[in-house]
Amino acid sequence: MKKWGKILLVVLLSLSISLPPQKAEAVIPLAIIEVIKAGIKKVIKAVDLKIQRLQNKTIWLQNAQKVLENQLSKLKLGEIGDWAEKQKEQYRVYFEELQKVKTLITYYQRIRDITSKQVRLVEQYNRAWNTVRQDKNFTVDEVRYMGKVYTGILAATIKNIDQLAIIVNSFRTQMSDAKRLEMINTVGDQVDKNFSDLKSFNGENAILSLQRAKTENEIKLVKKLYGLQDN
Repeated sequence: MKKWGKILLVVLLSLSISLPPQKAEAVIPLAIIEVIKAGIKKVIKAVDLKIQRLQNKTIWLQNAQKVLENQLSKLKLGEIGDWAEKQKEQYRVYFEELQKVKTLITYYQRIRDITSKQVRLVEQYNRAWNTVRQDKNFTVDEVRYMGKVYTGILAATIKNIDQLAIIVNSFRTQMSDAKRLEMINTVGDQVDKNFSDLKSFNGENAILSLQRAKTENEIKLVKKLYGLQDN
């Protein structure tokens, strides 16, 4: 994951500074977009698999506790003390393991939420880039500049995918919960910022295009192009 992320990042950055001056072609080829999506989906698939296994483990631990409780209910009053002492350690292990599993599920669900937002970001990138390329209110140079901005946002997304892959793999190491949570929150904040930047930039482009529209028909076309609703 980390290796292909670096390769794609180099490709994206090179594309952003080598656009042909005579026309504004797509900044990022569709094939690369599909590779990015595949990278995001790979993380989601790995997380879903982990969550399913942890949920199964949770059910097993809960059933094991029920068995112990049922055994306890069948004992005579005089035997409860001895039995409870023998099973005290087992209860403690089950309880601690259950809490650990629930914590891991929370982490994985948070990672999945972040990757799902990345999927939406890439989809919005596609729509936004196709929109500005069709917009007759922008010059070729302006579209080229917009392409570089979109490229930068998507390049940041690739870094985030790599960071999430590292976090998923970190569950195999001795990384502390505090450090892992810090990394997850950092990536989450970065994805939120990228998503917010993309939406903000799209909004600015739509407003600028509306301001340049001269006739009622042109205004209607711009609103349709950007999916804007009349007030």
